This record gives sequence, structure tokens and C-alpha cells, in this order.
Amino acid sequence: MRVTVLGAGTMGHGITQVSAMAGHDVTLRDIDDEQIESGLDSIRSNLDGGVERGKVTEAEKRETLDRITGETDLDAAAEGAELLVEAVPEKVDLKKSVLSEAEAAVDEDVVLATNTSSLSVTELASALDRPERFVGLHFFNPVHIMSLVETVVAERTSDQTREFAANYVDSIDKTPVVVRDTPGFASSRLGVALGVEAIRMVEEGVASPADIDAAMELGYNHPVGPLELTDMVGLDVRLDILEYLREELGERFKPPQLLKRKVRAGKTGRKSGEGFYVWEDGEAVATSGEWGDR
Repeated sequence: MRVTVLGAGTMGHGITQVSAMAGHDVTLRDIDDEQIESGLDSIRSNLDGGVERGKVTEAEKRETLDRITGETDLDAAAEGAELLVEAVPEKVDLKKSVLSEAEAAVDEDVVLATNTSSLSVTELASALDRPERFVGLHFFNPVHIMSLVETVVAERTSDQTREFAANYVDSIDKTPVVVRDTPGFASSRLGVALGVEAIRMVEEGVASPADIDAAMELGYNHPVGPLELTDMVGLDVRLDILEYLREELGERFKPPQLLKRKVRAGKTGRKSGEGFYVWEDGEAVATSGEWGDR
């Protein structure tokens, strides 16, 4: 089918890539050509890495890229879409505005989805005239590697829309897990709880970020530790999620001061080059400060 993805950032270009690899025609839309080209460059880089590792053939790479079109005009991007996935930053008002504009640009039977990791899908649906055609699709980073997609059912999501979303997730070779629309859903609520406790442990001097991460990787078979994962997600993103969950669920999600200080200092993780670790070329090469600048 034809898929439109709004937002060429980390999640948007990842959703674009996996959709195109599965055979869907995809239009990647952002507000300017520079953002789109950055997203396309990331897709090319991911595919090149897949070719180097023998996971993707040269033919599959070419066919995937041939299925992707970049577009800045919303009406042109939405034309002919059967599914439109919003993947803009985790700001309620921004998402509502983008979704409202998108709904006006598509046919009535088009399914709209949001790639929020924690915001209320029901609240976002309040900006729409057809909330029954709206669903949450929570992808995980990096999208082309992670196999889980949370399908978040809002109060007015129809059974038909839920089934459509699950079929789409199946079509891109991911595993859908259906959850009710509650703050943090399932994965974010549990993941953030682990991450915030790890930050508190660094703040209290219990252990270094590297040792805390090693404990979870070696002791619990986590593929990546909670602090390195925080760097990969973005400390600013984690802070926004914690503040939202604190408002909705209480003080157990209160953001640590260490996290706030790092965000204020611009140390937002891998994307800025430093968070709890120092990053070079997408790899963690050292710990930031002594035990995370505590």
C-alpha cells in the first residue's frame, strides 16, 4: 500500500525504511528539503550497513530506495495514502496540530497513526474529526532492528482500525503488541522506570554508568544497559516523558536533578555527542565526567 510518514527524524526515517523494505510505497514528508535529505541519508547509511553485514542485498537496497519519495508539501505527500504515520517530536500541541492538518489532507477512510512513546493517544485523537480511524503505533529505536511495535488502542479506535494497524505491523515483519491507551503504555512505563532508577543510582554514587549498564546486560541479558539506552533515546526525550508520567501517575516518576542538569547543559545523549557517555560516530567511547558529572 501507499504509506505517508510525517517527520524525517530518527523515528520517521526508520519507519519509512522498514515500510519501503516490506514493499510499500512511502512518501517521507518534512518541513524542508534539508530535513528530508538528512533522513534519506540515514536510510542509505542503514542499508549500506545491512549490505556490509550480508543482511541486505544490493538489489534490495536499490528497490527500497526506489520506493521512497521525499516531499515538503503536505497535500502532495498525503495524496493516495492508505496509512499516514505521524512521527514528529513528543509535544502534545505539535502532534495535535500536525494530525489535524493531516486529517484534512487525506480521504475519510485513511488510517492515521501516531508514533508516540508515552503521550495519550486518546488526547491526541481529540484534535480529529474521525478518531475511530486513529491508532497509536509505538516503534522502537533503531526501527530497522527492533522487532516490537506497540499498537495503542484509544477510547474511540474502531476494531477495523486496530485490525488494519496490526496487519500493517505484520506486513513489515514486526510483532504487534496491543495495549490500552494508558500513560506510558506498557514498554515506556517499564523502560522509563528502570532508566530513572539507574540515573538516581549514578546521582547517589552507587556505581558508574558503565557498571550499572553491565549489571543489566550481563545479569539480566538486556541487549543494552538503561543508561546507554537513555543516551540513545535522548536525555531530553526521557525528561519530557518523565515529566508527563509524573503528572499522570505520581512522584515515583519525578525526574532526577542529574538528568535535568545534563539536558540544560545540552548533553542530550548520542545525538549531541555526550550524555552519560561520550559518543563518536554513533559509538560510546567513554563515560561523561566522573560517574556522570554528579
